[in-house]
Order: sequence, then structure tokens, then C-alpha cells
Amino acid sequence: MPQRVLSLLPSATETICALGARGMLAGISHECDHPPGLQGLPRISGPKYPTDGTSYAIDQRVKAILQEALSIYRVDGAGLRALRPDLIVTQSQCAVCAISTDELEDAVAEWLDYRPAIVSLGAGSLDGIWADMRCIAEALDLPHRGEALVEALQDRMAATAERCAAVEQAGIVCLEWLDPLMAGGNWMPELVVRAGGRNLLGQAGQHSPWIGFDDLAAADPDAILIAPCGFGIAQTMAELPALTATPGWAGLKAVRQGRVHVADGSAYFNRPGPRIVESFEILADILHPELGLGSCAAGSRNLRGSSGG
Repeated sequence: MPQRVLSLLPSATETICALGARGMLAGISHECDHPPGLQGLPRISGPKYPTDGTSYAIDQRVKAILQEALSIYRVDGAGLRALRPDLIVTQSQCAVCAISTDELEDAVAEWLDYRPAIVSLGAGSLDGIWADMRCIAEALDLPHRGEALVEALQDRMAATAERCAAVEQAGIVCLEWLDPLMAGGNWMPELVVRAGGRNLLGQAGQHSPWIGFDDLAAADPDAILIAPCGFGIAQTMAELPALTATPGWAGLKAVRQGRVHVADGSAYFNRPGPRIVESFEILADILHPELGLGSCAAGSRNLRGSSGG
């Protein structure tokens, strides 16, 4: 069983804590912010670019770095050496979301005089999320806790899905970035279908695609969920004029019907950890307010009556 675990992925940190292994965490990434009580842990990563500014500006900074084949994150090598982890958890799914396996291996080779175990996660689907949770549990030598956690989360999701199955489906577009627009891919289309909706843009198991406003207008969804990756609700609300000032926005069916929601994309939806079930419940409540599920207020805001919609 590992004694000193370094988690470089927020969803992995949440999973480790959900497995009852909080005491094994010796270090975390700069983005790990949940559950409460992580403040005293060393943070072994950081961005190489300013993370403030508009979604357009952030997008341009990230693309400029990636075009030069450079990592957008840095690893604190001295901190890594001082920490001396025996297990490191990272990811291979997205070059923008967290430190990749390749750059981590480079840092390990440069800074450590031994080879810790490295677990690389790569969930691109709902089944992949469950598999990653089991993988973490196995690496922690806690496979039975992993099975119990996955089973409990799946049962909770199934209970909500059963309530949604008998009601009318609504077409929805989930937006993962504002400027430029990006539709939700990976597990988001699966969540929509399980929540009794019709996903209109983005493909299950595929990376989130860039889209134009014309694509959104052509889909003309019954509802829109705006949950930019890494943004909380306040930051997204500040960015909304990039979308709502677009000619044709006010004519969209979802806008006319008051069914545009902003969600916390940092805490939910874009984080493939245990709170994916809370994300699902928020989505189900957005799609079916008549069911009175009561989850929507926890992580989203309806734009009805605001300047956004």
C-alpha cells in the first residue's frame, strides 16, 4: 500500500478522499480544491500562463503555448524531490486539463533518484470515469472500497435516471467554452441521454468540438447549459456578453423560453470524479424542472429575467 501519494488531477484527489484515503495524500496540484481540508498540502504544479482575463484571451494563451509543443503547466521539481512520493496520479486525456504523463515522467527522471509508481487516467466516457475510480482504488490497494464507491454512485445515478425516463425529452446543447464556442463531448452526451434529454451537439466518447454560433442556432435547443471548463458561475456570468451579444441570441428557443442555465464547470460536469453524479442530478433538474428534483440550485443559475437571457 502506498504511503505518500501525489495527485496532480482534481478529480483524482476527490476520488482518493471519497475512498477514505485522505491520509495518504502528500501533495496535490494547483487546481485541487475539493473536498475541504486540503489547504495544508504542498502544491506541486502551476500554470505557465496568466489564468485571468476573458475566455478568448485564455484560449489564445493556451493555443500559443500548445502550438510551440510546450506544456501549459509546470512541475515544481524541487517540491517533487522534497515530497518523495511513492505513487503519482496524473492524466493522459487532455493537454489542457492537467499535467500529462509525458511531462511528469520527464520531471521524475530529472528530479528523483528512484521511480515512483505512476497511474495515468484517461476517462473520455462515463464508463471510463468508473474505470478510473477503480484504477485509483487498485493503486491504493483498496479495490473493495473502489467497487463500493462506484456501485453507490451508479445506484444514485440510476435512481434519478428512472424518474427522468417517463417524461418528455428536451433537446439541449451543453457549452464547454464561450469564446470560441465549444460543445460538450466525452461523457456529457451520455449524461444528457441518461437524464432523459436529447443531446444536439457533441458526440459521446469524443473530444469536445469547437462550434460556431450558426451551429447553435441551427440546433435551436429547448435548453442550453453553459458550463465552461475551469470556470465557476461568477466568472462565467462575467463572460456571458461574448455569447449573449451575438446577433440571433435572443431568438433562440431556449432563450425565449427562459431555459438557459449557467453551471459551475470547475466543480461539476468537466471534472470526472465522484461529483459527476451531482452534475448528472443538476442536469436532470435543468431538463425536467417539473419533477422537483431540487438539485439545480446547488450548482447552476437560471438566466431567466437577467441580462443573459
